[in-house]
Amino acid sequence: MPQEPSEIKHTDPLHGITLKAIVEALVERFGWEELSRRIPINCFISQPSVKSSLTFLRKTPWARTKVESLYIESLR
Repeated sequence: MPQEPSEIKHTDPLHGITLKAIVEALVERFGWEELSRRIPINCFISQPSVKSSLTFLRKTPWARTKVESLYIESLR
């Protein structure tokens, strides 16, 4: 018998989580300084803000992948 849509479990830990929520969670957990050490990109180093980080990460797939990977690691 097929499962109802509400019963389907997603194996993707990022399912339903916005990029903004990911960045905010990482900043809360690590702070900008530690985040810039772990992922040395300018939007985390020079005058960091959630808004500037989101703009950069949405345009830069390799950086977004690193941020998402760090978020998944931080869940463990």
